[in-house]
Order: sequence, then C-alpha cells, then structure tokens
Amino acid sequence: MPLGGRKGTGKQKAASIRTLNRFIRQLTDGLMISGCDGITCPIEKEHIAYFSMEVGISHTIPTYAGGLGILAGDVLKSFADMKIPVVGITLLNEKGYFYQTLDADGNQKEEPVQWNPHDHMVLLPNSVTVTIEGRPVKVRAWKHMVRGLSGNELPVFFLDTNVPGNSDFDKTLTSYLYGDGRPYRLSQEIVLGVGGVRMLESLGYHNIRKYHMNEGHAALLAVELLRKTYRDAGSEEKNYDLDAVKEKCVFTSHTPIAAGHDKFDLDLFLRLTGDYVPKMILSKATHDNQVNMTLLGLVVSKHINGVAKSHGEVTRGMFPEYSIDTITNGVHLPSWVSPSFRDLFDANLPGWELDPFTLRNSLFIPKEKVWKAHEDSKAALVNEVNARTNAGFHPARFTIGYARRFTEYKRPDLILYDIARLEAVAKHVGDIQVVFAGKAHPADGKGKELIRKVFSDCKAVNSANTPLKMVFLEGYDMQLAKLMVAGCDVWLNTPQRPFEASGTSGMKAAANGVPHFSTLDGWWLEGHVENVTGWSIGEHPHDAKPGQDTDVGADASDLYSKLENDIIPAFYGNRQKWMEIMRHCIAINASFFNTCRMAQQYIANAYLE
Repeated sequence: MPLGGRKGTGKQKAASIRTLNRFIRQLTDGLMISGCDGITCPIEKEHIAYFSMEVGISHTIPTYAGGLGILAGDVLKSFADMKIPVVGITLLNEKGYFYQTLDADGNQKEEPVQWNPHDHMVLLPNSVTVTIEGRPVKVRAWKHMVRGLSGNELPVFFLDTNVPGNSDFDKTLTSYLYGDGRPYRLSQEIVLGVGGVRMLESLGYHNIRKYHMNEGHAALLAVELLRKTYRDAGSEEKNYDLDAVKEKCVFTSHTPIAAGHDKFDLDLFLRLTGDYVPKMILSKATHDNQVNMTLLGLVVSKHINGVAKSHGEVTRGMFPEYSIDTITNGVHLPSWVSPSFRDLFDANLPGWELDPFTLRNSLFIPKEKVWKAHEDSKAALVNEVNARTNAGFHPARFTIGYARRFTEYKRPDLILYDIARLEAVAKHVGDIQVVFAGKAHPADGKGKELIRKVFSDCKAVNSANTPLKMVFLEGYDMQLAKLMVAGCDVWLNTPQRPFEASGTSGMKAAANGVPHFSTLDGWWLEGHVENVTGWSIGEHPHDAKPGQDTDVGADASDLYSKLENDIIPAFYGNRQKWMEIMRHCIAINASFFNTCRMAQQYIANAYLE
C-alpha cells in the first residue's frame, strides 16, 4: 500500500527499515535520563515534544473527548514501544470531558468525571507563569509515565492551573476539556502552548528537536519560540527569526469541518494575549476579524500534514498556499485487540506487537481459530449489553456496531432512515442486532437531538417484537469502545463526504477481524477492498455525480441493499467466506493502519527533516 508524499514531489518519502532504524538510533543514542528527580532533568540528547489538548491513555485517565485524544495516546504509546525520545504535553482536565448519562427520553446529561490524578501521576514541584488578560497565571505539572512494550517509559506532563494564588476562574482553566465559552478556550490554549514550552524548560528539556502541534490548540507554542528569537534589528520582520522557528515546528490538522478549526474574535484575542503575538504573524492568521489557530499553526510550521490521503487533498484545497503532506492515522494495536485475539496473535504470530506488519501472515492462521477468538470477543460484548439494558441480545445473531461522536455530518441515524425496510431485511435474511454509543458535544444541540432520535427509535423497535433489536449504550468511553470494536460482526460508519478526515474506530475493529461497512471517506478510501476487507456505502468519490454527496436516501438504500444481498447472507450462510474476510481485515488493514507505522513516518518525514 503506497504511502503519502508531499504535493508536487511525486516521491515516496518513507525510509527503508534499515535507514529508519539508523534514524531511531540517531535520536536515542546518548539519551541521559538517569538521576532525573522530576524537578530538573538535564537532557543531552534531542527530544520531540508532542503537544495535544487532549490525550487518551486509559479510560481511568479521562483527559480525552474522542478520536483526537485517543489518537494522541496511541501514538505516544508507540513512541514508548519504539524507545523514541518523545515527551508529551497536555492539560490535566481534572473534571474530564464529561460523564454521559441519558434520561428516559434519551436526553444527554453531562456530569463531571470523578477521578483522582494522584492515582495515576505524580505532582511535580515545578511551576511557571503565563499572562492572560494582563494577569499572571501560575501553571504546575503532573507527570505520568507511559510504559512501552519493552519497558521503556515516556513522560507525559499534564498542566494544571488549580494552584494557590490563582484567581477562582484561573484555577478552573484546566478543569474541563473544551470548557464553556471562548475566553475559557483561548485561556486553555495559552496555558497549553505557552505554558507547555515554559514547563519543558523548567523541567530541563533544553534540547527539543521538534515541537509537534496536534491541531491548532497548541499553536501558541510557536509564538513562544518566536519571541525567544527576538533581537532589535530595526523592523519587526528582522526582529524575529521565523525560519528558525519553522525548522522546529510540525503541525497536524485533523478535520475539514470549519467548527473544528478554532477561531477567536480579534478583539477577544487581543484582550487575552495583549501584544504577545507579533503583528507579522497575527496578520497572516487573521481573516474576517477572526484569528484562526489552524492558520497560525500553518504559518509557523515547516512540516504540515493531514491524516489520510483524502484529507490531505481536502486540506490542500482549504489552504492552497501551503505545502501539505499526508500521514494516515493508525491505532495502537496492543491497546485495542481483545484478550482472545491477543492470545491468538501471540500463539501464531509472535512479535506482532512490536512488528505489526507481521499480521499480514494472519492469512495463514486457521479460520476456525479466528472465528473462535471472535466468538469470545462477541460474548463479552453481548454480556455487557444485556447487563446494561436487559435487551435479550444473543451471540449467534448478526450484530452491527456504531460508536463515535454524535454530530450531524457523521449521520448516525442513516441506518434508521427507513426502519420498516431494515426490519424487512431482518425478516428476509436473518436477525439483526445494532449497538449504538457515543457522546454529543455539550454545545451541539443537533448532536443531542440525534441521540434522542436514535434512543427513541431503539425503544420503539424493541417494543415491536421483530427480528431487529437495537440499543443505545450511555457513558461511552475507551473501555466500552474496546468491547464494541472487537465484539460486533460489522463496524458501521456513515459520514457525509468529504467531512471524515480519517476515522480510527474502524481500524480498531479490523485489528479484531471485524470488517468495515462505510461511506468511502477518510482512511476507508485507502483500506477498502470490496467484499474483501468490508463494504462501501454509496458511490466512490471519483464516480459520484454533483449532489450525490448529500443524497441521504441513495446512501441509505445502498446500505440496506448490501445488508440484504451481500453482508448478512454471507454471515449466516457462508461462514467460510466470512472467516476469510475476517482474516483479510487483519492482514491488509491491521498490518498497515497502526501507530507503529504512523510513528515511523513521522520520524522519517517530519522529525528528521
């Protein structure tokens, strides 16, 4: 499978394994961390600093909202596995994103998450100060060590403003991930970007090779770096060494959705930051009297990438003046395979955890063993569903899984477009079970309405006593996600093209032999082989006529048709074919769409550039 190249080069940029290993040794040789006491840690060798507003390491550390944070946690785990000298910077989010409950009508309720940082990390004595709206705000840090497969440990520092001496408002700035209000959000980004750079220096990290911004939330880190190059040379352009800062900065954009690119009214931005951002940079990031944090990140970065080939094309269309690479996302396989598949891989493909490409040989694992591993995974999910809902799910019935953020462009209700037809499919070719889960952003009214609709449809279907059963599971988190991606028979994804930047849940499913059934968007354009790794919904983008991207009825009809004519008949009537599809999901997709490969590409294409 080809790897992405920068526009216009026509080259494949991934290094050979031998060259890449030499690069890794180049980064790791001479690394000195012995004797580090958490107060100062003199580092002689270069490090990569990875900044992300959210990081999902474990469901017990709820400092993530969804895909962006879980991806950050997964790639940090792979860096730890590979012994790459990376340090993570994020916010503490001491009350989490939110804990989701649903009332009897499916209305989402948001509650603070109860967790204790002391159970998972160590509070350091270091503190730094940032300026917000002209006042000093103290920032401290907690350290959590991500342990790699070989025992290597990678530090992640969680920034915290709940510090004596800060105002009551400032103490809350690291309480809620993506908290309410634009001043709150911008203040968080000042803490992350500016405070993060200053905290690394306080901790002794004085030799950072690259600063990686995982989305625009961290873009102000580059301004902090820029201000350190200041010299009075007569004009603003000459006062700062922008080229030197660009050499240090890597920027990853994760969404083509306008709401995903943070923008702040210029008046608000200036009120909170004062004259901190040089005018020559601010002018390039300001359009229509709004400061665009993605643009700010692009302006100050040498390496810029999207997160799938199709997303790279979309992003180049949005920002045509910038050279934008693509590095397709992946998942940390050891974190997402079920216990039964871990045992299967350990027994048949030793070494798969550190060399995921070994999974291509899953084609030679006896089919019956793959099916048995799936049966065990599915039993775990069915037991969880029945324990939560008393819905009477059965492990022998065909089960579809859908779980992700509930928002309009993801069309979570597409499979419910014509429930009568879905029921008819179940009566005609076999019982169907559907498991839904996911959260809507607290401010996303349409997303919450979609949850209510799906929840209501589930109740109505189950009361009708048909061969179709559906449930919505509340409290979606990494723990539930792991059960679902392994325990369903098919993983469903229905975004409206071209708004899915990448998507990673289907990659997690593939690692467990679960085929993908999705609109051709994001990563699925690269991983899709019809009737081999899964199935498509709707036209291929290259074949689609104008307007087809928004034809919900046509997509729903195609979804029902493939369930009725291809997918469910194969599941119930051709088990040999189904097991072959499962093996190809692992061999083709899991072996490539993983963070081990992704980390290698970042090293070769961005960090050692």
